[in-house]
Amino acid sequence: MHPQVSIIMATYNRSEYILESLRSIQQQTFEDWECLIIDDGSTDDTQEVLTAILNQDTRFKYFKRITNYQKGLPGSRNYGLDLARGDYIIFFDDDDIVHPQNLELCVFELLRSEVSFCRYLRVSFYDTFDYKFDYSKVYDTFKIDKRHVFQLLNQELPFNSCAVLWKKDCFKEDRYVEHLLHAEEWELYSRILSTGITGVSIEKVLFFARRHSNSMTGRYFRTDPKRTQSNIDAIVLVIENLKKRNQLNYAIVRYFIAMSYGYREYDLFGDLIKVLEYKGISELFWKSFFFVLPLRLKLTRIKKRLKKMYS
Repeated sequence: MHPQVSIIMATYNRSEYILESLRSIQQQTFEDWECLIIDDGSTDDTQEVLTAILNQDTRFKYFKRITNYQKGLPGSRNYGLDLARGDYIIFFDDDDIVHPQNLELCVFELLRSEVSFCRYLRVSFYDTFDYKFDYSKVYDTFKIDKRHVFQLLNQELPFNSCAVLWKKDCFKEDRYVEHLLHAEEWELYSRILSTGITGVSIEKVLFFARRHSNSMTGRYFRTDPKRTQSNIDAIVLVIENLKKRNQLNYAIVRYFIAMSYGYREYDLFGDLIKVLEYKGISELFWKSFFFVLPLRLKLTRIKKRLKKMYS
């Protein structure tokens, strides 16, 4: 029988932390799962470290990424998606801790609400994890649909990579863009949400992200030109998708045009105007908006300082 949930865990040189992450998965109150560990070419002793738990619990399965998939997190996760046998998909990282009720509560909400995904809250921790979990099943929920795409994009409603359980069908047409080194889940999840599927959000912390010097989320992408370019590529892909689906509006365009000022050396503004295909008055309007943006930003900073001084 196939498992109900497929957990996909891409890993690369995480032998120091991965066992603790896998043991937190073993503690799930919902037991009908498989965990596909996709090794992206580790050069440490990850495979040796995993031997005992792989032999002890057959729900864990270890694979080395094959060359059909590009090296990196997106390619490894796409490989996991093709291997997955479950009705539901969730992505966990190889150095984090999962709340014991994570799968139980998410599956319950998906079955009860007849939606396509379940989002929940995630918090960070440093160094040693404090295993004091809140086991309450009392929490607030709210529905999510394509009207929330902008809130996903501007991070008002974060869709963290390890904080959503999806129906497998969500990935039937949409996969990770494998050349992206940054913002790959942000781009993919906005694309999936824009298709019109609905979901539910649980207002309860069900995932704990480890912060350390080698964590991907701990790296500021603007210090790496390749990752910065990847972020720009993801932004352009987002705009292309929303334009294709006729879901662009003034607020979204304004948000990204304003953001493009921070990428002047990469001419993100020029890329956006090209994708948006603005001509005539529309093109002139946004060029004028971009031109006066530095003054607007300066005035905003002055207003904030004055407000702070006299408050």
